[in-house]
Formats: sequence, C-alpha cells, structure tokens
Amino acid sequence: MSTSLIRPVEHHHRNLRAHVEQALSAAIITGELAPGTLLTVPTLATQFEVSATPVREAVLDLESRGFVESVRNKGFRVTEVSPESLRQIAEVRQLLEPPAMEQLARNFPAGELPGLRSLAADIVSGAHTGELLGYVQADQQFHLQLAGLLGNPVLVEVIADLRSRARLIGVAAMVKTGRLEESAAEHHQLLDHLSAGDGAAARALMHRHIGHTIGWWAGQPEE
Repeated sequence: MSTSLIRPVEHHHRNLRAHVEQALSAAIITGELAPGTLLTVPTLATQFEVSATPVREAVLDLESRGFVESVRNKGFRVTEVSPESLRQIAEVRQLLEPPAMEQLARNFPAGELPGLRSLAADIVSGAHTGELLGYVQADQQFHLQLAGLLGNPVLVEVIADLRSRARLIGVAAMVKTGRLEESAAEHHQLLDHLSAGDGAAARALMHRHIGHTIGWWAGQPEE
C-alpha cells in the first residue's frame, strides 16, 4: 500500500493521533486509499514512523466515523460509500449550505475576510500542487468557518457530519485535468459574492460547488 498522504510524522508534533487520523481520513476521502483496502496498525505505524498506540487510536476513531470496518484477525478495511449514498448526502447539503450562504451574505462580517482569503489561498495552492492533505484540511476549515459565522452550532455540526461521510473519489485524478483548480477557485468567488452582499450569487455558486461531489469529484461529467 502506498499513498502520497501517508508519510512519516515529525516527532515534535503535539498530537500524533490527530495527525495520523487526518492523513488517513484525507486519503480515504480522496480515494487514494480505495474502498476495500486492508489497513493494519503495525504497517501504518511503520509508514508513519510512530508507535502503534496513536495509530490504533486514530483507526478506531475512523471506525466510529464509518470510514473503516474491523476485519477479525486481519485489521481494518476501508468502507465503500455507494453512489446513491453520495447523492443523498449531496441532496441534504444542498438543502442547507446554499441558503446558509445566501443568509450570510446579508450580514457578512468584513473582519473575517482576510482569514478566509488565506484559507481559500491554501485550497488553491493544494489544488495546484496536488498536496491533497492540505487541500482537504483547508477546504473543511473554510466551509465550517463560514457556516459558523451564522451563529448556529447545530448547523456547523450537521454540515461537518455530512462532509465527513462523503468521499471525493475522483479528486486525485482532477489534479491532472485542472478541474480541481477550477473547483478551488470557487472559494475565492464565493467570498467575492459574500463580501459584496450578493446572496443570490452566493447561493447559486454554493449549489454548483456541492454538485461537484457527485460530478467531477465522483468521476462523472457535469453540464
């Protein structure tokens, strides 16, 4: 098993467990660790160059999120998310996130813009270089931070849960086609609409952006 997202952990890192979990979840979300892949704690510990304890804890966390399932006497297998499940997840996100962005545009806090621009730049950079761990982490932080500006922690929790269930199966291939950079640029465009107070445009862009999860990111054509 080899993936660009699994690499040795610097030993001064404060939370090895979190680092391992983030790297593995990003590899699963992007499809670099394909459904059916068997993971073992000793092998992962060797690849990450850490002890077995943080790896075991990280994998158990992934199991609780449904990313892997235990295989008796063998390890853990990466679970599969069906196209129908991905479609259903996208449908629920469409009900929540586009209208949330429309609402946010009515009273967007200008002071938040520099930090969000920085995150959008990290997303674009990750898409350009193919550094998918950084891309996934910045993308997650960007969207949850935007949702958080509405002051409803339940909304943030639900969006985070939905996003954690999705898989961006074709995202690695999108690096080669340039589609990932095109999708990444939409984060800056969304901020343009929000800062301009254009709720309709923000809603429409967010609708299109979520559509990529069952379009480009799933290896399917889009209109």
